[in-house]
Amino acid sequence: MKNKDAVFKALSDSTRRLILDELSERNEMTLYELTVRLITKHHLAITRQAIAKHLSILDEAGLVKSTKKGKYRVLTFNKEPLENLLEDWIR
Repeated sequence: MKNKDAVFKALSDSTRRLILDELSERNEMTLYELTVRLITKHHLAITRQAIAKHLSILDEAGLVKSTKKGKYRVLTFNKEPLENLLEDWIR
């Protein structure tokens, strides 16, 4: 499992939690699609570069996976680090 502190750091920011909400709702999307949803649905004033920085932190925590599909990079939510974190406490 990835470092627990990295998971908590990733979850400590409301924008990163919105990103995870969007990825869990839509299953997978490109950075462009994610940016459009955050700006239009949540009225965030944010750039793709800023979102990319948030995604980097989420990736370090193992919460987001990025795969190449054709010419696009597709983002998906990986809930495994959260499940492992909770499992450690619930057992």
